[in-house]
Amino acid sequence: MTTNREACYTLVQLPAHSEAPNVQTLKRNLERGTDEIKIEALQQIIKGALNGENYEQLLMHIIRFVMPSKNKVLKKLLLFYWEVCPKYNADGKLRQEMILACNSLRSDLQHPNEYIRGATLRFLCKLSEPEILEPLVDSAFECLEHRHIYVRKNAVFALGAIYKHNPHLIPDIHDRLFEFLQSQDDMICKRNTLIMLNTIAPDLAIKWLQKSVSQLLDFDETLQLAVIDLIRTAVTSSPKERAKYIPVVFQLLSARANSVKYEAAQTLVSLTNKPAAVKESASCYIELVSLESDNNVKLTVLEALDQLRLKNKGVLDDFVMDLLRILSCPDFEVRRKCLHIVMDLISRRNIQDVVSLLKKELTKSYEDHYDQVSSYRLLLIQTIHSCAIHFPEIAADVVQVFLSSIGQFNTSSAVDAITFVREVAEKFPDQRPDIIQQIIYAFDNMKPGKVVRGALWLVGEYAVSESDIRDAWNKIREAIGELPLLAAEQREQEEAEAAANATEGGEIKPLSSQTVTTTRILADGTYATESSLTTAAAAEKTGIRTDNKPLLRALLLKGDFFAGSVLANTLVKLVFNLQKLSIGVSEINTHRAEAMLIMTGILRLGQSTFVTHPIDEDSYDRILSCIRALEHVDNEDEGSILLEAFIESSQKAVTNLISVEDSRLNKEKKGDNEGEVTQVDEGISFRLLEKKSDAEAVNSIEEDIILATGEVSAQQPVSKLENIVQLTGFTDPIYAEAYVSVHQYDILLDILIVNQTDETMKDLSIDFATLGDLKLVERPRSYNVGPHSFSSVKANIKVSSTETCVIFGNIVYEGPGVGESHCVVLNDIHIDIMEYIKPGYCDERAFHSMWTEFEWENKVNVNTNISDLNTYLHHVMKLTNMGCLTPEKTFAKECGFLSANLYARSIFGEDALANISIEKRDNGPITGHVRIRSKTQGIALSLGDKVTLSQKQQA
Repeated sequence: MTTNREACYTLVQLPAHSEAPNVQTLKRNLERGTDEIKIEALQQIIKGALNGENYEQLLMHIIRFVMPSKNKVLKKLLLFYWEVCPKYNADGKLRQEMILACNSLRSDLQHPNEYIRGATLRFLCKLSEPEILEPLVDSAFECLEHRHIYVRKNAVFALGAIYKHNPHLIPDIHDRLFEFLQSQDDMICKRNTLIMLNTIAPDLAIKWLQKSVSQLLDFDETLQLAVIDLIRTAVTSSPKERAKYIPVVFQLLSARANSVKYEAAQTLVSLTNKPAAVKESASCYIELVSLESDNNVKLTVLEALDQLRLKNKGVLDDFVMDLLRILSCPDFEVRRKCLHIVMDLISRRNIQDVVSLLKKELTKSYEDHYDQVSSYRLLLIQTIHSCAIHFPEIAADVVQVFLSSIGQFNTSSAVDAITFVREVAEKFPDQRPDIIQQIIYAFDNMKPGKVVRGALWLVGEYAVSESDIRDAWNKIREAIGELPLLAAEQREQEEAEAAANATEGGEIKPLSSQTVTTTRILADGTYATESSLTTAAAAEKTGIRTDNKPLLRALLLKGDFFAGSVLANTLVKLVFNLQKLSIGVSEINTHRAEAMLIMTGILRLGQSTFVTHPIDEDSYDRILSCIRALEHVDNEDEGSILLEAFIESSQKAVTNLISVEDSRLNKEKKGDNEGEVTQVDEGISFRLLEKKSDAEAVNSIEEDIILATGEVSAQQPVSKLENIVQLTGFTDPIYAEAYVSVHQYDILLDILIVNQTDETMKDLSIDFATLGDLKLVERPRSYNVGPHSFSSVKANIKVSSTETCVIFGNIVYEGPGVGESHCVVLNDIHIDIMEYIKPGYCDERAFHSMWTEFEWENKVNVNTNISDLNTYLHHVMKLTNMGCLTPEKTFAKECGFLSANLYARSIFGEDALANISIEKRDNGPITGHVRIRSKTQGIALSLGDKVTLSQKQQA
């Protein structure tokens, strides 16, 4: 019995100014036109047929006037026409005219031109009508013996497609294709035949493979890839036979083509998880990364290697040094991915070799001058940092390397190095004396103020022996220079002016003036421009040269009084540590007096005209507190309180900070290994009795397709009710509601339309428009809705950035009278930014770097009825979907203020930063502000609006 299957039509949008061609005009063009006119007419017919136009009357004209033509373009268009034209009558029988088409196709299959034969064979793959295909089967088989490869390889696919749709037409195709596969010498024909046999007769394909194993490495790349696909299919259908294919895949690891090696390595680890196979695949991956020049390929292979490492813990530890050879690649992303994998493969057996090689890379980076050398150097420092924390035996060597090279680091690298030294000093107390001595030795090479502050803090915290305190004190005095500070600077200025006057012969020059414009940050965090009229003499004062000044003195003259406050704190700690050693009172008083002289000198210098920026109030108060602490150090009661504040509390703070970071890392590591934990009551699997486990050998390509289409993350039916948006009212003639489904970059609107009137609504259409970075993929079609009936419409919208977007529109329909048009305005659909933002984590250095870089800021003043600071913080985190970077242990419950940093990342790779600074007075409301920064304006504004609208709600 003949089956009548309708074609699946494709809508092709015609230009707005074009009109559908007249049938009579098309007939005339086909009868009397030249080849060019016939080509144009046939193109119009094909487009009309794709859009559902009825051109059945033209079939005979096409057979009579187009089919006999020898024009190659017309012949190609004719094949397209046979594909889309209706081939059956209304009663389901084949049209008589198609017999003529069959004769034409058979003639083309016997045409002396091999390209016409090949194109016709490719066309047969798209036909499924048995009445048309049956007369063509013999001609297609004859093409298997054609001398030209192009004909033979397409004949294989054509016969396979015919058998797929109509197996009864070619019952003996299995044996004939198997004979063809054995007799062929051309690799392309072998590959196509193997693909077809793998589909219709896998047993014969396996039989051929078993006979051809010895020739496997002589095959070309495409045939070897087809063999790998055959093995995957065979293992999926018969998992118990996977063992006999492992030697074949092992052999393909030695293939010449890199693509074959990659596929063979992936297939091998899917067949077996034995350590020998895993190591062989890993070795193949590393070789591919070294040989390939495309960085995208390198990253893909490294990702596969990383997945292999996660599934086989401890097996790949011996490949650490081989992996480190990949660092010779200049691409930064490849190096970062490589070091990420290496960090999980390091053990006590190879840690010395790894760190030694990383030190060489770090030394080599000093001589390189490409764009990302500073980022690479920072990456190496962070990697060595992690190695030393996990393996304390190398910490001392690493500290020596970092401190000896700190002068060659840029600011970010030097800060990371001094942070590492602080962590080592806290975790390994026995190494503190050596660290202090190395800091003192390298102190003069430290240039950035943040690094100097870190070094001073380390000295004050861990210099507890008498020799360390004396050496540290002498180094600080050397870095400060001559005392008192202000008097020394005034004397140097007077000597410089006297020398200048002597050189110029006493001639006094008139002062010239100039306008100086500077940018200031106001109290509310906004920026303002300040202009002032400055004389040349004043400019010379503010531009004092600091090249030949000692280190700490130069920082103070540049206005870095934060370093001055840290220096004051360090001096107080050193005095307290000296006092605990019970040395002579006179010596302690000498150091107290000298420390107070330095501190008062910093205060006076900060209020003078010799510095670039005057001292800030916070630093002034801190230094003044240190002076008062030294005044009362002799008092027993006050001295014990001060000792606890300066020494013990400081030690507790850094211990808590490092313990919080360690707990976060352990939590992340535990989360990575959670899936590998075996419960005590979990059943034991016996291989001989297993049934379900056979399904584990699923084709990896199918798994990738499932993940790409998002099938694994489908929502439960109950949760869909939360995403329904009412678009019209219940009293409107049309009731409409939409189910909004958001899946990463796509928004799908499933709209229910209900006609609430007694009349038919004709040509009902929904017109959508968008506000924001949204794009409507296709406009919903028009249709008719009967009285009290309903219809469903789908609309697909693409999203291109993270910001709150709005979809609005209206419904237009005609009726009940002629020429009557009605419009119903729809409610707006707001797409929540929270659909695209996920909580993230970044370290403090990265946060401050992005905070400085991002230019868009939205400041939201706090106005809430929440009375608890921590509750308000968690409320903001919940409604903005951001993660808190500030450890919660640092939030004291009895404290009246709170400051925290928040971070989130969108699915588009955009970063969102926030800083909460709030305080609460006794029985008063919470006051403060939330500052949001991002690289794009949309995120900053959208998150700010979210906080403004929702912060009054009780968390």
